Amino acid sequence: AFWLFQPNRNFGYSFTLASFSLICLSPGEIVVNEVNFVRKCISAESSQDDLWGKLICTNFKVSFIPQDLSHLLLGEHDIPLTCLEQVVTANDTKGKKKVLGSNQKLKFNPTELILYCKDLRIIRFCFDEAGPESAKKVCLAIAHYSHPADLQLLFGFEYQGRRYHASKEEHVNGSAPRGGLRTPIFDRPSDWDREIKRTGASEWRVCSINERYVISLSLPEYIVVPVSLADQDLKQYSIFFADQRIPLWCWNHPNGSALVRMASISDPLQQRKIDQKVFTAITKSHPQRSEVIRYDLDKSLPNIQDIQSAFVKVRQICVIDPFEESEERWLSSIENSRWLEYVRAFLKHSADIVYYLDGKNASVILQEEEDRDLNCVVSSLVQLMLDPHYRSLIGFQSLVQKEWVMAGHRFLDRCNHLKKNEKEESPLFLMFLDCVWQMMNQYPAAFEFTEAYLTVLSDSMWIPLFSTFLFNSPQQRAQHLMDFAKNKAIPQGEEQAVYFPPVWDWSQQFSTKDQTLFNNPMYVGKGAACVQNGEVKTFRRTKKTYSSTLRGTPASLRNGLKIGEDSLTRRGSLVSELKSDFSPVKDESPSERFFRDWFSRAADQQGLLIPLLLPSHVALWKLYFLRWVPEACIPKGGPITAYHKLSQLVDEIEILQSQLRQYKGPSGSTPFPNPSRPLSDQRRMYFKAASPTPPDFLTSSFPFTPMGNLCRRSFQGTPISKFLNGAKIWLSTETLANDSL
Repeated sequence: AFWLFQPNRNFGYSFTLASFSLICLSPGEIVVNEVNFVRKCISAESSQDDLWGKLICTNFKVSFIPQDLSHLLLGEHDIPLTCLEQVVTANDTKGKKKVLGSNQKLKFNPTELILYCKDLRIIRFCFDEAGPESAKKVCLAIAHYSHPADLQLLFGFEYQGRRYHASKEEHVNGSAPRGGLRTPIFDRPSDWDREIKRTGASEWRVCSINERYVISLSLPEYIVVPVSLADQDLKQYSIFFADQRIPLWCWNHPNGSALVRMASISDPLQQRKIDQKVFTAITKSHPQRSEVIRYDLDKSLPNIQDIQSAFVKVRQICVIDPFEESEERWLSSIENSRWLEYVRAFLKHSADIVYYLDGKNASVILQEEEDRDLNCVVSSLVQLMLDPHYRSLIGFQSLVQKEWVMAGHRFLDRCNHLKKNEKEESPLFLMFLDCVWQMMNQYPAAFEFTEAYLTVLSDSMWIPLFSTFLFNSPQQRAQHLMDFAKNKAIPQGEEQAVYFPPVWDWSQQFSTKDQTLFNNPMYVGKGAACVQNGEVKTFRRTKKTYSSTLRGTPASLRNGLKIGEDSLTRRGSLVSELKSDFSPVKDESPSERFFRDWFSRAADQQGLLIPLLLPSHVALWKLYFLRWVPEACIPKGGPITAYHKLSQLVDEIEILQSQLRQYKGPSGSTPFPNPSRPLSDQRRMYFKAASPTPPDFLTSSFPFTPMGNLCRRSFQGTPISKFLNGAKIWLSTETLANDSL
């Protein structure tokens, strides 16, 4: 027997003897139901490797406690309730199956429970030896608690209330310090002022007309507007924009051009008048009084339903369909899902906007009907391509906070946390992260963070303990947290980021050592070359490669006048647009010349980055989509092997540098030890120089493991194995060393 740890109100622990499990409950977490002698299915072919243990439903998560395994807050066998997509019960002997919702009855005794998760896991439990009534109760409890009736019933509200009172002395304002820096929340004028100064936007100012959300419920309280636009004019114009979302400044280029986003104007009679006022003000903010281009994303990009449909298809192909059923067509099935096509579309249109800002010195207005979905993706990608600050960890987090959280992206609806409206669900944020990964994959030395960080950030959407991904707008967040503070007796005036912190405080989820997995060992300073697959890359591109990358006229307006349309109306439209024909130099447009010139030079990893967009350049994000698939898991193989060796090399270099700093002495004399500068125990790399061989737990899915995820029947020669066979980056370093090619 082990001890069952249960926290009391003082953040201590009480101890209860349990049958065979060790579980640590978070503050405010209670066990709702449990059943013993449950078998967790590891293989669909045999029960030889299955795990036996206890299945527990709390008000926070579904937890499986193996007989021989201790348990962390969210161990490998735990699933947050908000991460559950479907709860399915079955009785094999009676041939019955039912998808459970909240407050439903179950008329048969289940022999199986299958949990379909939003992070793409599929977990299966069998109740061969469990009591039938206990099994039924735990299934109903999981279904009920995974469908909260109200936002305030999500576990985070209980957890953070207890946590605040128990450890408020340990809280850091907003985010955990990292290198003396914190992620700005953009909930105060000073954060916007710093961003204005950082980008040199001297003709823009912080505006407070939306304080207490009196103008728009979906905009932040503080926004940045042209100096020449008066508050009174902005108030007057606001009533004509969808949801009163007046134009919102995003970023300034060093040449003076600005990136602005706005909702559509609801009154067509007022369109010309307001356009003239807004365009004139933005033009005045430019030192050369350059033109302003409006870019209509609704006409250029897939809508939220298209993106959701593509995601459902690619999820089905990667984690649900048996591989043998699509053996000869697996790759074409991925392409036909249109997910990668949409990834290319977002990157392409973002690069088009980069041309206007950087190549034409023109300011750009991104327009979307409500300015809360497509604009979030494109504005973020444009800034990521243009500004190396956003490719640092703190900078990237500030970008998400600024362009997603404070700009009013509907995380509550798009994530469908309350499971009330599937029509509003759409993985816009995952689409953005996939686009970021594509750029990281092409320019791995340009980003301070890793794909493990991006994957963890995506998973954090389903953990309801942080304010970042819980709400539809800053106003909704402020209102709910104000009510929460009253209910939990939190003193007035306390900052919301303290008592209900954002996800950027990674110490809430991970140890200091585990957070080092976020650090990219290849991240280099300005002007350095990139090391990829053991070779130094300077990213020189031929004319033909450039021509295949970016072609076509965007849907945009110059000073309010249409200059063309470009829509995704046909399945092959984008693919045909990127075919590898090359126009003669004499027929080059200015934009083609701009991109050809850029690709003909070595890429500056700390300067402008433009992605390659041929289908061969845009790949499936394997760590995200295939991490739970055992057939795709390569022991001691995959990109992690290169990461392991590079981390060891960087760690060894940093140790030598630290040892050198321990010695000091007069010039020309023998240095002597400096006791005041000991070697720091804080190491930046996860893998240390002392361990020369890859550890046994290293796989291509690291730091995740498919163990415990439902396997499908595997066959030799599956499309996954064929796919991986041709991708050297997925092979182990030992295999690469013996590769005769």
